[in-house]
Amino acid sequence: MNNALNQLQPYPFEKLRALLGSVTPNPDKRPIALSIGEPKHRSPSFVAEALASNLEKMAVYPTTLGIPELREAIAGWCERRFSVPNGWLDPARHVLPVNGTREALFAFTQTVVNRGDDALVVSPNPFYQIYEGAAFLAGAKPHYLPCLDENGFNPDFDAVSPDIWKRCQILFLCSPGNPTGALIPVDVLKKLIALADEYDFVIAADECYSELYFDEQTPPPGLLSACVELGRKDFKRCVVFHSLSKRSNLPGLRSGFVAGDADILKGFLLYRTYHGCAMPVQTQLASIAAWNDEVHVRANRALYREKFDAVLEILSPVLDVQRPDGSFYLWPNVAGDDAAFCRDLFEQEHVTVVPGSYLSRDVDGVNPGAGRVRMALVAPLAECVEAAERIRAFIQRRG
Repeated sequence: MNNALNQLQPYPFEKLRALLGSVTPNPDKRPIALSIGEPKHRSPSFVAEALASNLEKMAVYPTTLGIPELREAIAGWCERRFSVPNGWLDPARHVLPVNGTREALFAFTQTVVNRGDDALVVSPNPFYQIYEGAAFLAGAKPHYLPCLDENGFNPDFDAVSPDIWKRCQILFLCSPGNPTGALIPVDVLKKLIALADEYDFVIAADECYSELYFDEQTPPPGLLSACVELGRKDFKRCVVFHSLSKRSNLPGLRSGFVAGDADILKGFLLYRTYHGCAMPVQTQLASIAAWNDEVHVRANRALYREKFDAVLEILSPVLDVQRPDGSFYLWPNVAGDDAAFCRDLFEQEHVTVVPGSYLSRDVDGVNPGAGRVRMALVAPLAECVEAAERIRAFIQRRG
């Protein structure tokens, strides 16, 4: 067996099951889960229809590169969404369909990392655990940058030493962040691109929450936006990851894309050809329909906006919690033992949330997620409101 498997930590939800397995929840209250970030809004019917009307494509072997129509649809969406000038993104060279960002983030790391004792993969802390596992299995060490309240829940990139940048092979970004919902400003992204040029590392921007934001007039920028402002037509050392899971409520479709530096994607395509992870043609055709429509995405944001407004009105008087820049998470400070808070809340109110310390790692004796919990507002509005009312009652009882 690959001995790097021994370095993998249990997934946060395994830890959560162990924590909650020792208690019996209040039997008089129905369960409400605000734990797993799985979208619960209705999937677009026209995407399901596109999938169903192309089921005969199951008899066709898909290619790893994907059909040209899908890559063209993705390139067109990037042009519209991030103001990428027409022609900058060559669908044949700068775009690669993938089976969701989770699979792609892991495989991308195996492609890019050049194994060695000094190889680092740098990521935010707290973070999506795939970044860490992918680093270990690629033969690198993860290096964690704390995301603290005093820095807007973004890493303090200015505090990173030149030695770390020299050893960095991949810098993972997540904007809006999981679990904090923090957005990395475009000026910071441009500074990071300059550092990538200076120290020769790849920026891998996980932007799967990019379409969940609050102000329709100011969609959040991404790494492609920074490239555009810099006139960086080759997207050198810059790669972005996007998905239909959150944007379009299609987590089961397993459809996303990677776009950016053509030289890096050429190697990634080679890896994926051996990896055997081509997207089924019927899925690609359904994905085209999703990327070409924004009406359902705006409706999706409106549903989340309504839930954030309602839940924050209930919780703000009793809990240190703020509206995030984006995503569907709240990241409140519970002013104490986050695991005990989650356990007792589950026992007394049958509401499930995730301890922040489970989503982070201790560095120099400090866990930046300690004392916080993650709440995913993915349940229907009525359930989110009921959960918030139960959480408020729980906090008021605790004093």
